[in-house]
Amino acid sequence: MTDQPTRDRTRAYWDTRHRERDTLASGGHIGLDRPGNEIFYAQRLGTLLTLIGDLSSPAAPLFVLDAGCGKGHFARALARCGHRVDAFDASPEAVAQARAEGGGPRYDLAALADFRSPWPYDIVLCVDVLFHVLDDAEWSAALRNLVSLVRVTGRLIVTDEEGPGRTPRGDYILHRPTDAYRTELEPLGLTHTLFRPYGFRENLVGFHVFTRTR
Repeated sequence: MTDQPTRDRTRAYWDTRHRERDTLASGGHIGLDRPGNEIFYAQRLGTLLTLIGDLSSPAAPLFVLDAGCGKGHFARALARCGHRVDAFDASPEAVAQARAEGGGPRYDLAALADFRSPWPYDIVLCVDVLFHVLDDAEWSAALRNLVSLVRVTGRLIVTDEEGPGRTPRGDYILHRPTDAYRTELEPLGLTHTLFRPYGFRENLVGFHVFTRTR
């Protein structure tokens, strides 16, 4: 597992990024200008809504968890579409700004491996977070905890590249192939049912959809 000084540096990096950059750039692509990030967010949200649905039954809304929600952009958008949304992030700065924005979701402060809930979710969503977890043991613990929050027949939607191998990019990114996710998740009762690439410029990341079958 990552040592405490490394965890502290990582948390300080994200707190600073969320504090100093605007709502989109802090959790988006730091290499894009504001219009570019607006397009990037809109394109990802559009794809998400094709996977989750943009409307829900008032009598039985989908129960969604946004894990690693940042300042809550996707959480608020999904709440506007009628879903009941819980969300959490490990950055106190991000959670404070998300709570100040409001918009419907309930926010909590927690790491991916530590969040607990008294109920399971129809959808557990983790957008552009797991490839920032460099330590393999922490990555595995995070995935296992997210799985525990998905109800039977529910879906875990995570984002990463498709493969074929591990690809580090800079100081805070490590992309893992689809097979790494399958190896971790299939013994826990989840089946990989879809990969939907972002299709945004040169970005190779996309949505991996896993369905819980047991």
